[in-house]
Amino acid sequence: MKKIITGFTVGISATIALIYLSGYGYIFKAIGINLKKGSFAPSIDDEKKFPSRIIANLKPNVWKKNINYNKHHLSKRLTDELKKTRTSSLLVIKDNQLLYEKYWKDHNSSSLMNSFSMAKGFLAILTGRAIDDGYLESEDQLISTVFPEYKKSSYGKHLTFRHLLTMQAGFDWDEEYRHPFAENSKQYFVEDLAKQAFSIEIKNMPGQKYEYQSVSAQLLGMALTKITGKHLSDYISEKIWIPLGMEFPAKWSTDEKGMEKAFCCVHATARDFAKIGQLIMQNGMWEGKQLINAEYCKRMLKPTEQNDAFCYTIWAGEGINKEKQCWFFYGFLGQFIIMIPEKKMVIVKTGLYNKLEVDQKKRPLQVQILIDELTSMC
Repeated sequence: MKKIITGFTVGISATIALIYLSGYGYIFKAIGINLKKGSFAPSIDDEKKFPSRIIANLKPNVWKKNINYNKHHLSKRLTDELKKTRTSSLLVIKDNQLLYEKYWKDHNSSSLMNSFSMAKGFLAILTGRAIDDGYLESEDQLISTVFPEYKKSSYGKHLTFRHLLTMQAGFDWDEEYRHPFAENSKQYFVEDLAKQAFSIEIKNMPGQKYEYQSVSAQLLGMALTKITGKHLSDYISEKIWIPLGMEFPAKWSTDEKGMEKAFCCVHATARDFAKIGQLIMQNGMWEGKQLINAEYCKRMLKPTEQNDAFCYTIWAGEGINKEKQCWFFYGFLGQFIIMIPEKKMVIVKTGLYNKLEVDQKKRPLQVQILIDELTSMC
């Protein structure tokens, strides 16, 4: 028995050593964080698991409630869908007023919830602001003007901000969520995001192929940080959070070196997420002020030739709903900010479900259910 125990101990030690030597030591960090602070898997409630930077607000401006606020009843179809997909919040803005909101699982209107990849769309907004502010010439500026090391790459020297926004960078990166050894898993827990991002080679000519890659968003966030000289959290606070009168400060998770996880992880309330959707639906205009250039907003929502379901890290709903044109921010586990201009409606839904059915263009079918059921009730 003693030999068996000794052999088992040696085997475990060897396995741990091999994992560390292979560059997967972050797995033990992930286990430690999750066992200590909550669910083992990524969650919308990960706000306390990681270091973060505050996205400050200043003068909270609460949504005006519609005269029919919370008087509508959700259909059985929608209720069943929300229950199945472990929904945490559902919020509807109609005619720039709060029409409906409901929360589940101990969440409420002040709960900070993880945006996951909806944050990629926030980067598109900040890119537009960086152009307006003179930090960036245009979306077609080369990344090598910010990070000169890309001049040495035969493909990287052609990489632009637009390629990062439209997921056409050509990185040697497989977007994989199903096992802990994937680059995505490493990205979520790694201590140095810049080191990881700069280690990824560009294998194809940028601009020729659409391939969703979270490393593109991380590099974009790092580039915005460098050209503005400001942390992403400070820049979005100055340009979005304060002007929109967000009700609560938000948090943007960072790595151990203080770099925001640009590919994900803005923790905010459903009400404040809704204001971002309202801003974009109003073509960048807010209370008489043009916060984002109107022409840039149009470009931001224009699908690419390589993928007509994808714009500047925001998804196009063309075809997902036969009657109504829409766009949406989309985050892992079912986070949505849906914009329906025809109905002057914004829908926010957060949740915790990793098996959403998708169409041929990888768009969750739940978006269509939300639009169908919520637009029909008002």
